[in-house]
Amino acid sequence: MKLHPAVRAGRRSRSTGFAMLEALVALLICSLGILGVVGLQGSMTRAQTSATFRAEAAFLSQQLIGVMWNDRANLSQYATASCRTACTDWQARVAARLPNGASTVTVTPAGVVTIQIRWTQPGESTNRFSTAVSIN
Repeated sequence: MKLHPAVRAGRRSRSTGFAMLEALVALLICSLGILGVVGLQGSMTRAQTSATFRAEAAFLSQQLIGVMWNDRANLSQYATASCRTACTDWQARVAARLPNGASTVTVTPAGVVTIQIRWTQPGESTNRFSTAVSIN
């Protein structure tokens, strides 16, 4: 059965543009996927930066503990209140390596040393690293 040319033209005009609509939907889905990947990359970068600063704080505290072990006779001089040259140099390294880095060192008469390091990344809350060790 042959269709009249006007009927065939009507059918063709109703299906015209369907491929364009499919292409736009595919483009929308692809755009959402790309935006998701970009957001994931941003959060991964923040997490990596935070982990780097935590590792740096752990390294700096272990570095000071090593110095304190070698200078056990003057252990009380490493407290923040009575900090001497080695301690002030270490505090300067903390301030230089961590954003807004600050530290507090307490030493008890029994030889228990507590080191607290704080830093604040731009746009985030204050992070803390704390360690305690007994140096006899």
